[in-house]
Amino acid sequence: MDAVPTTTATTDVSHQSAVEGIDRGPVTDWLSANVAGSVPPYDFELIAGGRSNLTYRVTDGAGHAYALRRPPVSHVLATAHDMAREHTIISALQPTGVPVPRTLGLCTDTGVNGAPFYVMSFVEGHILRDEKASSQVSEDVRAHASDSLVDTLAQLHGVDVDDVGLGEFARREGYIARQLKRWHGQFEQSALDGVPGPAVIDRAWEELSAKIPEQQGATIVHGDYRLDNTVLNDEGDVVAILDWEICTLGDPLADLGLLLVYWAEADDPEQAVLGVAPTVLPGFATRAQLVERYAAASGRDVSAVPYYRAFGIWKLACILQGVYARYAGGAAAGDRTGVDQFAAGVTRLGERALADVEAL
Repeated sequence: MDAVPTTTATTDVSHQSAVEGIDRGPVTDWLSANVAGSVPPYDFELIAGGRSNLTYRVTDGAGHAYALRRPPVSHVLATAHDMAREHTIISALQPTGVPVPRTLGLCTDTGVNGAPFYVMSFVEGHILRDEKASSQVSEDVRAHASDSLVDTLAQLHGVDVDDVGLGEFARREGYIARQLKRWHGQFEQSALDGVPGPAVIDRAWEELSAKIPEQQGATIVHGDYRLDNTVLNDEGDVVAILDWEICTLGDPLADLGLLLVYWAEADDPEQAVLGVAPTVLPGFATRAQLVERYAAASGRDVSAVPYYRAFGIWKLACILQGVYARYAGGAAAGDRTGVDQFAAGVTRLGERALADVEAL
């Protein structure tokens, strides 16, 4: 597509409603000048579901849809909201066959929108965030989605980081030790910001630090790989992996462990983390079946997966504590649902992580 002429700085946006996190005039000018084929005016809609980096659906005057990602509007953690980092990893993966959106532009000039942001293609499809969404697809689609989710994860972990130019993207070894240090530090930061977390997180951190398994190579690690961070087509194939904000290089089994944290089964005493249970309906694989399929697809030893699941539960508690601190500080930009239960959720997750790691 031909680039749109950059004569749109005078576009009248005064009649359009304000959207928190978007400075409509400067962003309109930037999109017109930098996203080839886009046509002003632009409509911006905050997509529900994100509680960290913010994602907006952008629709231009010709009906084209794009996705814009930016950090939270306040309380930004120094290492957790790096737009250039997300843009780099998605761009590097585009020629590999790993399903990711197509990157269209990166803006690092904070004068445009108050924070860096990037724009990518908007991938249409199903995002199964909860049981209601999962009920809209058939049992066969749910079964196929289970397989595709695992196969796509193994595909991601099979990418040669040097071949795609990511060899210097991050340190490769000592991943779990680094993650334990990082997330515990961010957990402690929430207390400095006036929102102290439960002491059980510290006790689980000590146990996890004492039982770190030997790392099996170094791959791209998504860091938050789960069903509702992917887009599915009508058949249940993963057509896009979303939310790369904490991606790095390291231990691939950490992704598998976290996937199991979010993967609820119908007979679980506590069906889901904070009540979100898209995988309890018939057709979805069990956690054991996910592990078995990953082992076959990747060729990796999965015997230490219980540790990685405990680590995933603990990391989720730390993330949730950070989200809670941001919301307490006013960094909502729209989605405020369920905030009151965050504190209890952090404690519950910490207790689960401690029990699981003590049982190893």
